[in-house]
Amino acid sequence: MIKQDTSENLVNIAFLGIGSNLGNRKSNIEKAKFLLEKNSIKIIKSSNIYETYSWPNKNDPKFYNIVIKIITKLKPINLFKIIKDIEKKLGRKKLPVNRPRICDIDILDYRGQIYKLCFNKNKLIIPHPRLHNRNFVLFPLFEIEKNWKHPVKKRKIQDLIDKLDNFSLYTIKQI
Repeated sequence: MIKQDTSENLVNIAFLGIGSNLGNRKSNIEKAKFLLEKNSIKIIKSSNIYETYSWPNKNDPKFYNIVIKIITKLKPINLFKIIKDIEKKLGRKKLPVNRPRICDIDILDYRGQIYKLCFNKNKLIIPHPRLHNRNFVLFPLFEIEKNWKHPVKKRKIQDLIDKLDNFSLYTIKQI
């Protein structure tokens, strides 16, 4: 008898961040959402779009970002592979870190659990290791899930927002 992984048949709640700072940013985000749903990833909540400066180079085009709450039966590794495939379909190229891009999709949280996986020169770390410092993640996540708590830091999202510096607080704009 083959033992089945118990997470295989569970409906899992996860949060994804989607961003774009090249081309038609709004359209890129909508296309990403469409392709996620086409891959049996059900979006149950979506934040408004937030505009922020690029980091680390503020002279690069500004980013549009959203956070979505999803339901999926996929394991984190399979969700990650689908996300990378969607980014590629939308035209994302392999460039140095933090360069402008058509589409960037990150798994921010998966079932409130902690995952660290390395495979084929890729690292999958959940929750996203820098989400607690990022206004473009915290504000849209707070919009759709006010009671969210960081799985590692064990802090409520409002506490994380309160810890942001003034630049992060005043340079984000809801579209």
